[in-house]
Amino acid sequence: MNTPAPSVKSFKSYRILIPLVLGVGAVAWFFWDEFDPAVFSTFDFPPASIACIGLAFGLILLRDGTMMWRFRLFAGKRLSWRQAFRVNVLSEFTSALTPTAIGGSSLVVIFLAKEGIETGRSAAIMLINLLLDELYFVLVCPVLFLFIPLQEIFPPSAGIASLGYIFVGLYLLHLFWAMLLFAGIFIHPEMVRKTLLFLFRLPVLKRWYAGVDTMTHNLLQVSHDIGSHSFLFWMKACLLTLFTWSMRFLVANALFLAFVPVGNHLTVFARQVVLWIFAALMPTPGGSGMSELAFKEYYSDIFTSGSIVLLVTVVWRIITYYLYLLLGVLVLPDWLNKTFAGRKKGVGERL
Repeated sequence: MNTPAPSVKSFKSYRILIPLVLGVGAVAWFFWDEFDPAVFSTFDFPPASIACIGLAFGLILLRDGTMMWRFRLFAGKRLSWRQAFRVNVLSEFTSALTPTAIGGSSLVVIFLAKEGIETGRSAAIMLINLLLDELYFVLVCPVLFLFIPLQEIFPPSAGIASLGYIFVGLYLLHLFWAMLLFAGIFIHPEMVRKTLLFLFRLPVLKRWYAGVDTMTHNLLQVSHDIGSHSFLFWMKACLLTLFTWSMRFLVANALFLAFVPVGNHLTVFARQVVLWIFAALMPTPGGSGMSELAFKEYYSDIFTSGSIVLLVTVVWRIITYYLYLLLGVLVLPDWLNKTFAGRKKGVGERL
């Protein structure tokens, strides 16, 4: 449920410092409050732990590989693997620099268009990816709840049991959004477009009318394009989406294997899904500071040492967040030079 994000050019270098300061500040505060050097004097990082940390990095690389594959699939393989890598990195990078509640997925349209994909098809790829991602959450959550008691997903010892009610509200919101996208793409796009445009003419919603107009126009484009896709195509897209998100969440399981014995790894996985749902409430860039706090508190009942919780939190955040900041810093300058150099040259020649 992302709203339009700022343009690529609006990202200044200082925006990278904001999530770094928030995240590092949160970690520093945790260590100041709970760090116990004695715990680490007895922890010698055995080969098995190092292998599990390597597994966590491997899982996030697999996740990115399937994201790139999905971009290529919807682009009709008109994207090379190198181009798909750039689009994926830049998408994650801009998402890391925008508040989680806003998200940066709408910039995928720009990244794809600059790689030679028509704007209409780029918007279609963005919306279909968004639909598949929403379907993952609305379908996986009920399945997990069938096998895991609620008190394990929302442990009273973590002090967040009451947030179960907030989770239900957020889940229903995601469900509504997924149903709206599904209806707009597969069932009756014209009706969805007319209904939304009517609603967003109301005074309280009018400020978002232009964005909704663009989104629903893109829905019509997507609906017209999907008829050429086979059942096998959609099965492949769904499996890639399942694999993509599952690999991301299994990073936490790999880190738990490295540092602490866990009785039920399905519970660790389910809590990752819940944390991602709650991320919609985080107003900081990429959830910086708040994600670290949420992870630490949410899993504190599993660990026997507060210091080990901190260590796992830091490594988890490095792999799933700060890695993309680093990759984005490396990829973005060259991409901007190549993308906008031609435009600037053309303007100079005309002058």
